[in-house]
Amino acid sequence: MKKFFSEFKAFITRGNVLDMAVGIIVGGAFTAIITALVNHILNPLLAMIPGSGDTGALQVVLREVLDADGKLDLSKSVILDFGAVISAIVTFLLTALMLFTIIKVINSVHNKGKKFAEKQKKALEEKRKKGEISEEQAKEEATKIEQAAPVAPVETTDDLLREIRDLLKAKNDATNE
Repeated sequence: MKKFFSEFKAFITRGNVLDMAVGIIVGGAFTAIITALVNHILNPLLAMIPGSGDTGALQVVLREVLDADGKLDLSKSVILDFGAVISAIVTFLLTALMLFTIIKVINSVHNKGKKFAEKQKKALEEKRKKGEISEEQAKEEATKIEQAAPVAPVETTDDLLREIRDLLKAKNDATNE
């Protein structure tokens, strides 16, 4: 049993698992933002378009249940809500678009950094070939170029836990609004 728990501890504390957990939490918070955008801004704007009607036009009532006052009891009625499905699709598409854009920008910056470092190394090699600098100086400069590449800061478990706490708090605040 100890072996099982030690293996589980090794699995759960691996960097990939923690990165994935943070990604899921950030994704949930990001989805809450996109959902609010769709529900509170886009859907009302779509409802204002002539001919689109209100959101009730996107629903089909399969079985109406009336309460004692003769009013429709939505909790007991069976309703197909196409508007909710359309909102979910729009939310998904906006989320995917935003994540695609963010990843594209990150990859672009990363590629520009690599190209810049390669240019510097080529220029250094040209200087070495021309005899402007020695082999040892070229190696030293190449090491400096490699070290100048941005390095991701090392996050501790405490940093991750604080970030998770803050994200959960923000998500909870967003759902209470």
